[in-house]
Amino acid sequence: MKVYSHEKQMLHHPQSYFSRGKMRQPQEKPERLTELLKAPQALGLTVITPKDIGIEPILAVHDLGYVDFLKNAYSEWMAVDEEMGEEVQTTIYMPNNNAGIGILAKAAKYQADGSAPIGEHSWTSIYWSAQTALNAADALLNDEASQKSNQDNIQVCLTRPAGHHARKNAAGGFCYLNNAAIIAEHLRQKFQKIAIIDTDMHHGQGIQEIFYDRKDVLYTSVHGSPINFYPVVAGHEHERGNGEGEGYNINIPMPHGTDEAGFFYYVDQSIDTLKLFNPDVIVHVLGFDVYKDDPQAKCQVSTQGFKTLAQKIKALNKPVIVLVEGGYCIEKLNENLQAFLSGFIEEK
Repeated sequence: MKVYSHEKQMLHHPQSYFSRGKMRQPQEKPERLTELLKAPQALGLTVITPKDIGIEPILAVHDLGYVDFLKNAYSEWMAVDEEMGEEVQTTIYMPNNNAGIGILAKAAKYQADGSAPIGEHSWTSIYWSAQTALNAADALLNDEASQKSNQDNIQVCLTRPAGHHARKNAAGGFCYLNNAAIIAEHLRQKFQKIAIIDTDMHHGQGIQEIFYDRKDVLYTSVHGSPINFYPVVAGHEHERGNGEGEGYNINIPMPHGTDEAGFFYYVDQSIDTLKLFNPDVIVHVLGFDVYKDDPQAKCQVSTQGFKTLAQKIKALNKPVIVLVEGGYCIEKLNENLQAFLSGFIEEK
């Protein structure tokens, strides 16, 4: 097993978070990564510092104008006048027919909601989050892991900020670059079929949008029902793909309040789909926000449940790249990640 992370992911420190009609305390904090990093250390696992693979794999998924916005928005924002806030944050949402050229118009175009502010150092963390994921993909492309034992085929990326809500040209839901989509596209240089299994509490509408009309990348997501729950506009069961991608987008929304047994009932359905698809590589979007005490949780997964989840993914006997994304019960992230990692390490 390989574990990847980069210290520059700590630099992104959101100060504002507008959701459901009011300002809230940001939950996506640098302290999350501090706690996550304790888990591999406790298990004696080395954390690899990723190298810079470059911008090209990012631009293979995201629009150039959007990436330019993420990189330069803060400096453009601060150059306007002294009345601007400390972060790039919009209250105007105009993704289409947007003829504006100023930074306020760009924010209206590229920020999909109020939960993805951009601060002075946000781009650095966003970039290195993507590079962390890309290093795991590169290892498979370069045969460093793909020909080894099942355990060595597991690569875990401690990525921050997360990615699965990021659309081709819009940030939202704490997400800016869609790491799962970026590495799935990158892996297609060598592998014919990629499966993304998403077990975060929230539906990854960004992944769905990017691959909705394709059959070479399967997206299957187990998540809380999006009725009055983020992302609200996507994640329903009837959304099954378009054109040749029809049937390759599988949403399994859980009723709010689902217990752990129910969670695994739905996960097993997702895994059955993966077995039928028979991918060359699996990308697992892991969210610890399904944990029973997480402030975002609408289900009741225990710490031990994360070990069970890892065992189920390992049993598929495929190369796996895990992207650790959601999870906001900070005091339990270390314990929950240790449980998950132990499910890959220990024999059943």
